Amino acid sequence: MVIATLHECDSKHVDSVPVHEVFQGQTAWKGVVEVFDLIGHQKAKRCYAWAHGEPEEFITILEIPPVKDAESAVKVGVSYLIQKAQKK
Repeated sequence: MVIATLHECDSKHVDSVPVHEVFQGQTAWKGVVEVFDLIGHQKAKRCYAWAHGEPEEFITILEIPPVKDAESAVKVGVSYLIQKAQKK
């Protein structure tokens, strides 16, 4: 539902990938990334998604370079969350 709302296309769940992202020796994020094939999206064929924080926020990252897999999607997502926190 989140993918349909944010990216205006249908999707099909294809995998669940555990990811542990470490930044400067500390865990930046650890969890499971859900992998979806996109149906009808103009720019991407795949999307990576996971929940973060309290209240729960859904992060969705399209497979567009530099994103090529769940691990690189988490790196982009963590970078986004850091930038968002710095703006507060």
